[in-house]
Amino acid sequence: MSDIFSQRLSLFCGRLKQASIDVALITDEDSIYYLCGYYDYLHMDFGRPTILAIKEDGETLLITPTIDLAAAKQHARVDQIAPWNDGMGLEWRQELHSMFTKSMLVAIEVDLVPPVVQRYIAERVVAERLVDATPILGDMRMIKSQEEIKLARHAGIVADEMMNAARETIANGVAEYEVALATSAAGTRKAAELLDAYYDDSDMSPNIHFLQIMASGHHLTKTHHRASTRVMKSGEPVFMCFCGMTNFHRFKLGFDRTFWIDEIVDKAQIGVYETALSSQQAALSVLRAGVTAESVHTAYAEVIQQAGYEYPFRCGRATGFSYLEKPQLVTNDKTLLQPGMVLAVDGSVAVDSFRAQVGDSLLVTENGYELLTHHPKNLEDIVL
Repeated sequence: MSDIFSQRLSLFCGRLKQASIDVALITDEDSIYYLCGYYDYLHMDFGRPTILAIKEDGETLLITPTIDLAAAKQHARVDQIAPWNDGMGLEWRQELHSMFTKSMLVAIEVDLVPPVVQRYIAERVVAERLVDATPILGDMRMIKSQEEIKLARHAGIVADEMMNAARETIANGVAEYEVALATSAAGTRKAAELLDAYYDDSDMSPNIHFLQIMASGHHLTKTHHRASTRVMKSGEPVFMCFCGMTNFHRFKLGFDRTFWIDEIVDKAQIGVYETALSSQQAALSVLRAGVTAESVHTAYAEVIQQAGYEYPFRCGRATGFSYLEKPQLVTNDKTLLQPGMVLAVDGSVAVDSFRAQVGDSLLVTENGYELLTHHPKNLEDIVL
């Protein structure tokens, strides 16, 4: 994949030059990986900044903790690496100290810069000479390369394996965390299988590392509830969400299903679910290259509101090396959908005591879309 990173850096530098930006300081871990292939898993979790400096002439410098230097040397496609150590000298500030002049135009990811780094940059660069690099990177990342599409399809295979494992484990008398263990194991094994078969990258971890989002029974209205020790019961609904767990080779997808155990005891839940499913189908019926992102949301929202339910949250979002990318399927996002975009598209309805959600990821194509996640969702197929 080294050529891909070189191509991205070259394109990014060209856009810096067009905008008369002298240097960009990239601090988001997904952006750093996207541009130069370096990842460290911890990033700012332990307070150690990593910064990718890119000049408009193409010169690149990775500032990273010495503790991660070995990994940086192997993975980072950059001209120079500047390691820094805890408590020594100016630490990560050393390289930045002499990088700026008062006349330079500096780009940062405004909403993604760690506060400690942002404060230091604000001391060195006047506000008028700071611009946002996010729109440049956001536009670059919308259309996926063939290598990224390959990753997306493999991420979908991993997601399908996890959903199948959930389906097989959910049952009367089973604790939620047992489902989480099954999904993580299934996803990890499938990811390892795909890594071995298709990628020459023994360093990339196959392990699923995200707390399982799921809820059962009366907890279903807690949208992002994590698997707990609660024991599931016959007749209860169960919600499974893999929007954080589907992360193969750093590529993310969204994927959700609602199930019932043995039977649907509360028949009022059927109408809620069927509306949620219809809202996703309405979104998919209009989704194609050339339509706006907000028009997909509008089709979804109309079904929900016409059925008498409250105005819903966004229909979906783009994904890639981040969980949330551009565009979003929401009101006022007028981005035209294009072939090569990867989108997570939901249908969802919530009432006081129940919520239903069904979501899939897809690739926008020249003629419509290609589903990346596959699992039954008709009512007769999801009563386990």
